[in-house]
Amino acid sequence: MISKSCLIHHPDTADAATKALYIGVKAQYHQGYLTLRYELQGDIDKLLIPEPHPPSVVDELWQHTCFEAFIAVVEEAPYHEFNFSPSSQWAAYGFDDYRARNKWQAKQAPAIHFVRTNHALVLTAVISEADLPENPLNQPYRLGLTAVLETKAGELSYWALFHPSGKPDFHHRNGFTLSLNLA
Repeated sequence: MISKSCLIHHPDTADAATKALYIGVKAQYHQGYLTLRYELQGDIDKLLIPEPHPPSVVDELWQHTCFEAFIAVVEEAPYHEFNFSPSSQWAAYGFDDYRARNKWQAKQAPAIHFVRTNHALVLTAVISEADLPENPLNQPYRLGLTAVLETKAGELSYWALFHPSGKPDFHHRNGFTLSLNLA
């Protein structure tokens, strides 16, 4: 199954140049793997893009340009968060409920592929089904796909499929709007 959408900027966190960007997202499940594709288009010269590093687990990637996925089984409280940096660094966290972190750890490092051109960035991340939240009844998943963009001036803008009212909050379940059924 394939699900597509685009991210919107939080109204309080983007300047005029950043607001003109476009971020398309696609989620596809195939043969035990969830592939997430983030395509950022526009004048990207004002963005600060992390330099390439060997793949490794790094906390607090959200403080710089990164792409994120929040994944839950529909109608269930637990969820997993994945952070993917253009540097190829990544992080994964498990939660029992809203911001209630648990000790879950990813079994496999996600495969991250990053390409940059003059007017586009494309980050593709592949997550093993073994690292998705447990789903014994084979219910649909709900995804909150997001991005944090850092400008060269050090300002952050927050992008999501949907922003609940108030400050940016990617953990808010109302932002998990992309549905994906693995069956």
